[in-house]
Amino acid sequence: MPDLDDLEALSAFRRDLATWFRQHRRDLVWRRVRDPYAILVAEVFLQQTRVEQARGYYARFMAAFPDLATLARASEEDVLHVWAGAGYYRRARDLHRLAQAVAETGLPTTAAELEELPGIGPYTAAAVASIAYGEPVAAVDGNVRRVLARLFAVEEPGGRWLQKVAEGLLDREDPGTWNQAVMELGSLVCTPKHPSCATCPVAGFCRGWREAERYPAPRQRAQRRVEAVALVLRGEEGLVLEKRDGQSLGGLWGFPLAEGEGALEVLLSRYGLASARPLGTVEHVFTHKRLTIEVYVASWPGPVEDPGSRPLSVLDRKILALAGSSIGHEDQ
Repeated sequence: MPDLDDLEALSAFRRDLATWFRQHRRDLVWRRVRDPYAILVAEVFLQQTRVEQARGYYARFMAAFPDLATLARASEEDVLHVWAGAGYYRRARDLHRLAQAVAETGLPTTAAELEELPGIGPYTAAAVASIAYGEPVAAVDGNVRRVLARLFAVEEPGGRWLQKVAEGLLDREDPGTWNQAVMELGSLVCTPKHPSCATCPVAGFCRGWREAERYPAPRQRAQRRVEAVALVLRGEEGLVLEKRDGQSLGGLWGFPLAEGEGALEVLLSRYGLASARPLGTVEHVFTHKRLTIEVYVASWPGPVEDPGSRPLSVLDRKILALAGSSIGHEDQ
């Protein structure tokens, strides 16, 4: 098997992957431009959203906020409303803060400077700097981590090792295209489960292909289960919504929600109600938390909101859908 420390082997490895990428790369709208802002927005979406899901959200966001100045002038609520459904809303808040910070000066051109901006970590900084500005810096995301772990048969690749290896493989003449090629390989061929080793363009260089799914070792993520209650309060022209806080859903609006024992009583007391009728159950998963939400409904004589005019999380859209279906059953 060729040793990638050998310059001739490294050159062949780069050539084979680059050829494959030219032939098989997906036609993504953000790959058709060199606008640093457009590339940044795409990379922020891709931090926690798969490519196919990100397409629609990206198009909607760019239509609403086509440049830094437009995004900087917008209200946080408007930004969250357009972002709604994409999840991990801290990304939207950080991107809004970033736009306000650099609207007049423009985006920095180096990974080191980009990483100082809100919500920009080492991967996103390197991706934007290499793709938009041609800086020779390697971008290491989950796909790249998996490709490198298998390529060198390393079960638990550390961050420093990954960055060093990625920098060593980097095509410094065209770093943006190279970074995208490695990520594309991980996304389309070197997948987490059932990788297509038989069609991999660089299988001849891979030490781990015989046991590909062994590398890297799976990460263990603790996920706690939480019981909660949501209260749907119906008025004549809308529903009661509260503005949420916290890192996950801060800035969004949603139904009154409480966790833990006695949650229903807490909500009823908050609104001065004696009782509410059970409506159904909603399940929702966050990164480290799995929510089981018992949804209750009651009439409400006070002020209400139009849910369509407020940015709602996916969680609250699930509750809204349950409430909407119950209205249909009651009308029959």
